[in-house]
Amino acid sequence: MTKIAFLGAGSTVFARNVLGDCLHVDALRDAHISLIDIDPDRLHVSEVMLKNINRTLGASATIEAFLAQDADKALAGADFVVNAIQVGGYEPSTVIDFEVPKKYGLRQTIGDTLGIGGIFRALRTIPVMLDYCRIMEQVAPNALLINYSNPMAMLTGAILKATGVRTVGLCHSVQGCASHLCWELDLPNDDLQWKIAGINHQGWLLEITRHGEDLYPEIKRRAELPEYKHKDAVRFEIMKWFGHYVTESSEHSSEYVPWFIKAKAPELIERFHIPLDEYPRRCVGQIQGWEQMRQDLLSDKPLEHKRGHEYASYIFEAVLTGKPFTLGGNVLNKGLITNLPTDCCVEVMCVVDRNGVTPTYVGDLPPQCAALTRTNVNVQELTIEAALTLKKEYIYQAALLDPHTGAELTIDEVVALCDDLIEAHGDYLPHYV
Repeated sequence: MTKIAFLGAGSTVFARNVLGDCLHVDALRDAHISLIDIDPDRLHVSEVMLKNINRTLGASATIEAFLAQDADKALAGADFVVNAIQVGGYEPSTVIDFEVPKKYGLRQTIGDTLGIGGIFRALRTIPVMLDYCRIMEQVAPNALLINYSNPMAMLTGAILKATGVRTVGLCHSVQGCASHLCWELDLPNDDLQWKIAGINHQGWLLEITRHGEDLYPEIKRRAELPEYKHKDAVRFEIMKWFGHYVTESSEHSSEYVPWFIKAKAPELIERFHIPLDEYPRRCVGQIQGWEQMRQDLLSDKPLEHKRGHEYASYIFEAVLTGKPFTLGGNVLNKGLITNLPTDCCVEVMCVVDRNGVTPTYVGDLPPQCAALTRTNVNVQELTIEAALTLKKEYIYQAALLDPHTGAELTIDEVVALCDDLIEAHGDYLPHYV
């Protein structure tokens, strides 16, 4: 019997999407599923919800729920582990990540991948995941870990550098990139062929064709037209100057570079349609809607679920059956992208089969794309170094080299901001020296 463990199962909607998909797979319909979370109420809701779907679909999975302190029991013998934890939650940690930088005039949109928010999200999440991985090394040494949590590159990179756990990081931005771009420019998106490579949230759409015809000339022409330019303004501006479209949204991308969110040029916020404080807004909306969702999920009404497009169930199926599946995955750069640093975390196309996840060779990115990407890799690598060594100097260096933070603040301000964030996060961070 195949065993799947889900870390952060209190993320009920996401657990439903991933594990509900699994219950549609013949090889997984009788799986043993372990749900793990720190919140007993959210964990209970997810357990009731998944058992309901199991009954409704006529599957025969065994479903158990474990609080995090019993993770060793929950993970024991797992074949696959899915990670979706968020350390510190919206309150206090996300609020801290946004409100403390505001005192220095530093504004953010999402703050979960790069920037000062991404750095501190990594610093509080990496130690927790390393603890889980050490348990996995003892009780599930052959398991494949699927990481969905952000900051993707920092978290996946740290796990791959510091543990022996087989790991791949998954993000939604690659799989929908090409079709979304065509959709927003009113271009047909059938029979597309595309190539993407880079790092998480800054993968580059290197090629895109339809019926064998290069679409980039028409994409770039339309992206400059008034009726389209506002739709994806940051990404279109980056494409204009760097020649290629990036995988992640404009609100995300605006804080990965130094040119769009600027206190001295507030008109850019309107010009490029940048939604400041977007992630906290989303969190508040989700919290407000939770109670009604909770009641619905706890009802006896049968819960239907159709298999969606989350990668996880397709990965599990490919490993178990040998039926190949391709995806954009986050892995260490072992000569895959030849003009990015060795062992940084890159996002490339991968093939999954009985051998697990095998990344594919890319070669050089266009030089201008690699140069911009390295500014993000610098921050990721130093943040990982900080988490693994517990040396505060690496936190400062990561923040100083962050494109957005460094463009807005002086050295003294960056150091003071880091100190304030360390203090504000308290016990959510280990002790740094």
